[in-house]
Amino acid sequence: MPKSSFSRPAGIDEVFDGLEEMWGNESAPPEPAHDEPLDGLVLTLLSQNTNDRNRDRAFDALKTRFPDWETAAGASSGSIADCIRPAGLANTKSERMLRILDAIRKTFGKYSLKELKHWEDTKIKEYLASLPGIGAKTIACVMLFDLGKSAFPVDTHIARFCRRMEWVSEKTAPEEIQVLLEEWVPRDRFYGGHINIIKHGRGICWARKPACGKCRIAGLCPYSGKHGVLA
Repeated sequence: MPKSSFSRPAGIDEVFDGLEEMWGNESAPPEPAHDEPLDGLVLTLLSQNTNDRNRDRAFDALKTRFPDWETAAGASSGSIADCIRPAGLANTKSERMLRILDAIRKTFGKYSLKELKHWEDTKIKEYLASLPGIGAKTIACVMLFDLGKSAFPVDTHIARFCRRMEWVSEKTAPEEIQVLLEEWVPRDRFYGGHINIIKHGRGICWARKPACGKCRIAGLCPYSGKHGVLA
């Protein structure tokens, strides 16, 4: 990616301090969300173009029907699609999932990504990016939540927040925002910062009619200053 024209925002540390005061999430990540990183990869794949509730319903149904990934890999695309239908795009996601499972078996000789825990970050990113349908956000989520690595996933809430703070432009892609945040934010704040911005986006900084009057960092936000949107 070409060198960015954006510089580190002067007040970014103060913003992250304020978010932590509001939402209270610690800087250090908890234990990995899944013992098997492949679980996290599939869960994030299911999350594409849907909400967390539907993602979780689909994943739970999938694991109930196919308790291990070897069993899932031997199933038909239609059978998997039936399980994951709550997450939407079931046919596309089921076909993609089977291709991913096949690629993982060819690389590691089994349906597991535990070996990635011992790889260098750059090598992990390159490998995950080689899998069908796996983009920057999914890679970052697996690294942060399932491998205990440093990454700052950018979802719709985080992209919106960064644009409203004018850290980036309205046209800056989430993938570029991720690169910038990973340059600007101290690594020990990746986890807490990621969670806090998402909570802020869901609880106050909504896409439509944000509750700026309830926001403790409104004084640091150009969007609030320009639009004066109250609760």
